[in-house]
Amino acid sequence: MPTDDLAYAKLLIQSAPKEAAAFLNLKSCAERKDGNIPEKYRELMSIAVALTTQCAHCVDVHVTQAINAGASREELAETVFIASALRAGAAVSHGLMAMRMFERNMTQANRNSPDH
Repeated sequence: MPTDDLAYAKLLIQSAPKEAAAFLNLKSCAERKDGNIPEKYRELMSIAVALTTQCAHCVDVHVTQAINAGASREELAETVFIASALRAGAAVSHGLMAMRMFERNMTQANRNSPDH
């Protein structure tokens, strides 16, 4: 992960201030400490999402915040494997869609073949 990327945050925010404000408001609301979901679980959920979206900056930030919220190494490890299983499950789900598309397209191809 390039460590100097975050140096461009101020420039990004200044270049699109309304959009940045909306994003930062959403982020602040989602990461609030006074919600019904405890902070530690919010951070573990954030790590799982960051792992599946493959955002290195988010993984780094949320691992630190999870530690500060009391998450253990074991909780982090379980979070990693939960995210991995869901990512793999999504591939299988898309595989089912691919099978459906294959069958649909094969049927269409057979209808359009000169033998029919």
